[in-house]
Amino acid sequence: MYQGIIMSGFGGQGIISGGIMLAYAGMIEGKNVTFFPAYGAEMRGGTANCSVVVSSDPVASPVVGSPDSLLIMNEPSLARFEDSLKPDGLMIINSSLVNSRSTRTDITAIEIPVSDLAEEVGNIKTANMVILGAYAKKTGAVSIDALKNSIAKVYLRASESMVELNKKAIDKGAEAVS
Repeated sequence: MYQGIIMSGFGGQGIISGGIMLAYAGMIEGKNVTFFPAYGAEMRGGTANCSVVVSSDPVASPVVGSPDSLLIMNEPSLARFEDSLKPDGLMIINSSLVNSRSTRTDITAIEIPVSDLAEEVGNIKTANMVILGAYAKKTGAVSIDALKNSIAKVYLRASESMVELNKKAIDKGAEAVS
């Protein structure tokens, strides 16, 4: 099993921490992982993306040039990464913020109102957890349980109530693709 993933959106949407969560969940399950962040100097509000590899085999490079999966949180990210997705790849799009639709016919594109679902859970800041829950459910690259178990490890200062809120957001994302 090999999954090269790019997660992309605005700075402040939890893109980098979401990538760390994916990598950590893979480590919990004994998989080989890499994590490679990229973001502009402006941080919050600027573009941020990260590459994550989760694999049952050793990983030769952290660079994901042709991803198996894209997690798209905003409009500029769709324009930037859509063409790089491998044929038969998976793209999960935050339809709350992305008005464009994929023009590719050789991929699976799933539109989920990620930001709206995060607000339903109780905090827009959990949008990254919603899209991760959807990704985990759809691909099985990491388990929902591993994602949930990663929260307290990645967010060391999170209160118990915030950890629980993030777990609910993961479940909400998983339900969106069920």
